[in-house]
Amino acid sequence: MTTHTTVAEKIASLSGYGPTSSVAQAQYRLDLVAHWSISPGARVLELGCGQGDTTLALAEAVGPDGHVDAVDPGPLDYGSPKTLGQAHDTISAGPFGARIAWVQSEPLAFLAAHPAARWDAVVLAHSLWYFATPALIAETLHALAARTPRICVAEWSLECTPGSSALTHVLAVLAQGALECRKPASASNVRTVVSPAAIKALAASAGLGLVQEARVVPGAAVYDGRWETEHAVRAQFKEEVEEFVKDEREKGMVYAMRDAVEANLARAGGMKGVGTMDGWVAIFEPTSAK
Repeated sequence: MTTHTTVAEKIASLSGYGPTSSVAQAQYRLDLVAHWSISPGARVLELGCGQGDTTLALAEAVGPDGHVDAVDPGPLDYGSPKTLGQAHDTISAGPFGARIAWVQSEPLAFLAAHPAARWDAVVLAHSLWYFATPALIAETLHALAARTPRICVAEWSLECTPGSSALTHVLAVLAQGALECRKPASASNVRTVVSPAAIKALAASAGLGLVQEARVVPGAAVYDGRWETEHAVRAQFKEEVEEFVKDEREKGMVYAMRDAVEANLARAGGMKGVGTMDGWVAIFEPTSAK
């Protein structure tokens, strides 16, 4: 019997992760990229590439004649189950390796170091919540406006499909965001929670106009909802609330959000019942190009 390998299975096999979750994650990333219509042969800049989940989907889209500059400021020993460095090395050793250049750098520093560089598209896929402040997001978008005709964004929507079990994910993210914004510095996956509406406003302030937007529903084996919920209910969360949140009313609000996570976690039947909220994808163009 002939076995047909899907594109998601091929992409997942190049990441070096386990079979089930990685295929679902690869399919989700392919679904995001499909909304951006990345052409074969395109030159793409990805800011906040992480371990390369979206990078692989972009490398598939640009084909052998295209190229992806994949930039991330994270230390190469950051990340799990593989560190950034391990994941990048695994991908580079595969058939897409020649299509990708990995760069460890802050986005603005990278752009400043390459003042003449231009790209057919710039991608920020699930990376905006890693930025330190909304102002830094706006500054980065402004710097990109003169470098590319298209900026492609994906972030979690803070919405969930009716009937899904992803509300716990939404609440976990908001609880984390309420804590992280009170820290002088953060190494969390959730540092600055910006909604689609806020992203559109930041883009407009940077001289970018919205061309299109859509929601993408992740597969059941995309476990981001579980991961963020686990982070919100761990014992260390309470320890950090006591350390960083001094105002009693603010502290009560953060604890209330965490209590809401735990209540909805119980309603979901435990961690395995937690779903992942819908993704949001958009394309922006410099308003001068309209």
